[in-house]
Amino acid sequence: MNWGAPVDIYCERLSAAFWAEPINAFSNVAFIIAAFVAWRTARRLGVRGVDLTALIVLAGLVGIGSFLFHTFANRWSELADVVPIWTFVAVLVLVAIHRIGGVRPGKLAMGAIGVLAIMIIVMLASGEGDAATSPTPPILNGSLQYAPAVIAMLVFSLIGWWRASPMAPWIWAATGTFVISLAFRTVDLALCDVWATGTHFIWHALNGLMIGLLLDGMIRLRARPPG
Repeated sequence: MNWGAPVDIYCERLSAAFWAEPINAFSNVAFIIAAFVAWRTARRLGVRGVDLTALIVLAGLVGIGSFLFHTFANRWSELADVVPIWTFVAVLVLVAIHRIGGVRPGKLAMGAIGVLAIMIIVMLASGEGDAATSPTPPILNGSLQYAPAVIAMLVFSLIGWWRASPMAPWIWAATGTFVISLAFRTVDLALCDVWATGTHFIWHALNGLMIGLLLDGMIRLRARPPG
């Protein structure tokens, strides 16, 4: 594979220049803000945990990786974009299984293997960069790769509601935000003729909000007094 091969799959990019996607690139600050606010909130409320720290760090890495992809726009930067995203999703699913589903840490080993396998399969099957050389755009503009994430969030929303988890409102809000953001990602290429900058930057902004909601919910859940 040619790791330096250009990837051009968004409305805003009209050349191979580094700053050809300024709005898509700078909108990734949403992830950095989400990570920073979560860190500040956790510190203020005295909430700690390896899993929470990992999610906060990964949230920041999602923003950095996506910034690299929307500036360098090639195969290696695409990988820098995709890996943090799916690592965040995998860790989030495991944390949710434990914190919301009530599964003990010792029983998470099999779940971790399953989540990792699904993550690898989705990453390999997504082929987002193939759109750069394909005569036709991928189905749903490549958004189909996020179907497992949508399903997982809906499942955890229902579990949270069924178990009357205090975090349920945050999960429902995050799920709704993610579905809306996915819609904006999906229509990006379809609106190029009428919206030159495209709608991908809205995907970034809303996903930053979605991650912020999930992290805030986890922090405040742990900050609640027992009972």
